[in-house]
Amino acid sequence: MSGRRLTLGYIPLNDAAPLIVADARGFFAAEGLDVELSREASWATIRDKLAVGVLDAAHMLAPAMLATSLGVGGEATPMLAPMALNHGGAAVTVSRRLAEVAGDSAAGLARLVARRREEGASQLTFAVVYPYSIHNYLLRDWMAGAGIDPDRDVRLTVAPPPRMTELLASGVIEGFSAGEPWNVAAVAWGAGVVVARSFTDNPGALDKVLGVTRRWAAENPEPLEALLRALLRASAWIEDAGNRDDLVNLLSAATDVALDLSLRGLIDIAFGHPLTATPRPPRVERLVTQMARWGHLPDPAAGRAEAAEVFRTDLVEAAIRDAFA
Repeated sequence: MSGRRLTLGYIPLNDAAPLIVADARGFFAAEGLDVELSREASWATIRDKLAVGVLDAAHMLAPAMLATSLGVGGEATPMLAPMALNHGGAAVTVSRRLAEVAGDSAAGLARLVARRREEGASQLTFAVVYPYSIHNYLLRDWMAGAGIDPDRDVRLTVAPPPRMTELLASGVIEGFSAGEPWNVAAVAWGAGVVVARSFTDNPGALDKVLGVTRRWAAENPEPLEALLRALLRASAWIEDAGNRDDLVNLLSAATDVALDLSLRGLIDIAFGHPLTATPRPPRVERLVTQMARWGHLPDPAAGRAEAAEVFRTDLVEAAIRDAFA
C-alpha cells in the first residue's frame, strides 16, 4: 500500500477540515497514502466523478450518498459512507432586505408569502446546495413549521456553496441554506441574517461523510482502512483547542475566505472523533425519515434497506480501534 496514489474531492467548506488537515499535517502520508485533494465546483460534480472513478473518495453529502445508491435523481451507483465527518455547521440565512420586511422568523415569512400571493407578486427564491442534502431539509423544515409549502409557495433552486453570499447580496435569491463559512460571510458582508442552524434545529444530523463507491471499497480495502485512520486522527487534531489557529489558517487557504470568517465559521460544528464519526442507526433513521417526508424516497422501506448498506458502522469502528490503540 505504500505510496498508494489517491484523489479525494472536496467542496470549499469548513466541514472539509478532516481531509484538509489530514493532507496538510501528514496524517495521510503517515498511512502510506499519496493524496491529491481536488477542489470541486459542485456536489453534482463530486457525485459524477465518484461514480465514474475520477475521484477515489470524497467529502460528500450523506443524503446524496443514499439517493445515488438508489438511483434517485440519476443513474444508480452503489455507494458506501463508512464515516461521518461532522455534524452541525449548516444554517439558513435570509437577506437583510427580507428580514427588514418579514423579520427573522418563518412566521413572518409566511405572512409575506401570503400577501405576495394575494397581490399576484412573483415567488421568492431560495437556494440550497443540492436537492438531497440536510441543507435542503433544514430550510424546508424551517418553512414548513410556519405553514409554508416549499414546493408551492416559494421557488427553490440549487447553487454551489461559495456562490451563495454573492447571489444573496445581488438580489438573485432571498435566502439560502449552506454550510459554513458562507453563512457568516453573508452576515459579514451585511447581506444576510442567520435564522436557523442545524446544530440546534437538527442536532446530530448526518451531514458530510466520506464517500466512496462500493466497488472501489471492495477493490481497495487496505487504502480505505488507511483513509479512515488518517481522517480520525485529523479529526482528533481538529478538536484539540491548541490547534485552532493552525486550523483556521488551513481553512482560510482552502476556502479563500478571510481568517476571521474561517474562525467564526467554526461556530456550532463538531467533527468526527470518535462517536460523531459513526453513522449509527438512529442518525440514519432520522435521515431516511426526512428524505421520505419530502418525497425523495419513493419507497421508504427500500430506502431503509439500502441505507443499511450505505452507512455501515463496522469499518469506522475498526478504524477507531486501530487509530487510537
